[in-house]
Amino acid sequence: SKVTNLGHLEMTWRSRVRFHPLLVRILHKSRLRYYGKPGKAMDMPYQAYFEVADGSGMTSMVLWSSLCPEWYNSMKVGTVLLLEQYAIKDSYPFKTQPTPGDSQMKRFATIEISLNDRNPPTKISIIPEEMVKPEWGLPEVKYRFITRSQLDDLPHNYSCDVIGLVTFVGRAERARKRDHCEDFWLYRWAHAIDGTSDHPFILELFATSQPDVFERIHPMTYLVCTQMRVVRHLSENPSSTIYLTTSNESQIFITGWHKGQPYTKDTKVKNFIQWMKSQSEADQIKRTVIGGYYPFPRPPDNFSDY
Repeated sequence: SKVTNLGHLEMTWRSRVRFHPLLVRILHKSRLRYYGKPGKAMDMPYQAYFEVADGSGMTSMVLWSSLCPEWYNSMKVGTVLLLEQYAIKDSYPFKTQPTPGDSQMKRFATIEISLNDRNPPTKISIIPEEMVKPEWGLPEVKYRFITRSQLDDLPHNYSCDVIGLVTFVGRAERARKRDHCEDFWLYRWAHAIDGTSDHPFILELFATSQPDVFERIHPMTYLVCTQMRVVRHLSENPSSTIYLTTSNESQIFITGWHKGQPYTKDTKVKNFIQWMKSQSEADQIKRTVIGGYYPFPRPPDNFSDY
């Protein structure tokens, strides 16, 4: 009876020290960030943020320090949380923003919920989905799935979700985060088909905070990638150089990880499954490739153009 909501918190948080418990559902989840630096003694320099929502709207929630190794893997997209003894702060203006699946949802952009192991120590409870009551008014997780046939018409940097059958996966490669630094991004290229086009999705998959999934992507697996961004290289033939890359909020799922995920209810996901049931596995296996160097976007045909 004493649960508050995000809309009320945004209006009253500056005049309060303690807040009533909060019931929210996780809609987006970022990769885990390590912010430790040489010479600075910090026990657990980790941070992760989530976009959470209730019936009044959506805001950011930040998980700090030792709470990250304790809770990060348990907090999945779709998880319902009961939060007690949390803090409210002015939102950090420079973090990336995921694109919500529900464009009508109100966003409280001025505040963020801060979960710490002290000052005060936050109490976190995960509510099993079967115990979630309709009268709580928590929003469902919504997606922006596209088909391969729709991709060519989408603008640069458009945010979307995709599902496909993996036909190619390249070796893991590294790219420097910045020039002359020793930090690297780890990524790999993959192709996935969904039966709506002769062309595959070309996916640039950076290692997120899901190493168990990233290392197991292989041909013939059903691959779901959320919060991907469209990349267009404006050349003579833009459709040949369009691909999708992961964002800070991307989640990747392969066969064996799909059960219970909210996207299994999506119409485009169901359509893909129906298409796969009509395909010959033996025919698809003949077209699959694994490993090797994959230069993309491809360089021009002659050296003077290059």
